[in-house]
Amino acid sequence: MSGFSARSDFPRTPNPLAQALARHRARGLPLLDVTESNPTRVGLPAPATGLLAPPGACGYAPEALGLPSARHALATHLTARGAAVSPEHLVLTASTSEAYGWLFKLLCEPGDNVLVPAPSYPLFEHLARLEGVETRPYPLPRAHGFGLDVDEVEAACDARTRAVLVVNPGNPTGHYLHEGELAALADACARHGLALVSDEVFSDFAWDTEPSRVATVAGRALPALTFALSGLSKVAGLPGLKLGWMHVGGPQPLRDEALARLEWVADTYLPVGTPVQLALPELLAHVPRFQAAVLERVRGNRQRLLKARPAGATWDVVPAHGGWSAVLRIPAEPGEEATCLALLDAGVRVQPGYFYDFGGGAFLVLSLLPTPEVFAAAVEVLARVLGEGPVSPRTA
Repeated sequence: MSGFSARSDFPRTPNPLAQALARHRARGLPLLDVTESNPTRVGLPAPATGLLAPPGACGYAPEALGLPSARHALATHLTARGAAVSPEHLVLTASTSEAYGWLFKLLCEPGDNVLVPAPSYPLFEHLARLEGVETRPYPLPRAHGFGLDVDEVEAACDARTRAVLVVNPGNPTGHYLHEGELAALADACARHGLALVSDEVFSDFAWDTEPSRVATVAGRALPALTFALSGLSKVAGLPGLKLGWMHVGGPQPLRDEALARLEWVADTYLPVGTPVQLALPELLAHVPRFQAAVLERVRGNRQRLLKARPAGATWDVVPAHGGWSAVLRIPAEPGEEATCLALLDAGVRVQPGYFYDFGGGAFLVLSLLPTPEVFAAAVEVLARVLGEGPVSPRTA
């Protein structure tokens, strides 16, 4: 259709899983939803709502990079968690999605590309396309536990590559970047003149004490321009408050030029509300309580999932070390979609691996955030359906 841009023309035809889910809901049938990843809908702790009406909440101080008080509170919070950062190197945004948009504006001309991991959360392609930027996937080899292989990253580069995106830990794979991987990746980025963008929204949610884990690239002396992204959505379980951030690092000349240019971009939008910035110190004080509850929830649900797997089952739970998700490897036949449809027919909703660009096998993805009662009931059904062998889901 004339009058609209090609970059806004996304497919809108529901896939078979979406159609089956709509039919299930139209019948009013019960549903155990283990795709739920909204922390505000699963009974986790929330801060007092009065925090959002601090003194001065209706004032307007157009600070492009964020209010100094908010950036100082954030720097203090991050430093206490082991990342020695300066408030001057932090940029506040309305979300990590917006941060990606700003970075694509900063780093790329239309038609340039950025490298994205596969498997990973299916958002990068949309965000890049809306900025006129292309994505090129680099595989995370299953043989490495879905860890990073720098040779695969360099093989994906071409003359128009401008940045490498990493998700630490992987979403949904739960693999953390390790020191050796980071050193090799930063060196490759420096040699190729690429920026390193590290999405760290799940970094605080480690299930164990895995050695050589990289919690963040913020505050690290790396040879490439680096950006570490996170926000209240996952860190504090507050996606509705719309406050994210990025830390800008790397060699001083590159870092300072990036910050100067980002200030112009930020000043054009000024997206972050005053009330949430003023409330940020109190909201960050809520973080330990929320994160402790999440870790108790996801560890408990992962154990429920592991215990539900019978000895000798044809499916297994992929090893992981953090995040909010679990990945199941299932038989190639009947495959992901048929299995998801059979589970939906039995009243359980899960996601297929192809949503996340898994390759080299068949996978399911489950959220570990649902309440223990919902999750336990769901995995009981899941184990039964997966144990029945080939499935024939009802489709009408």
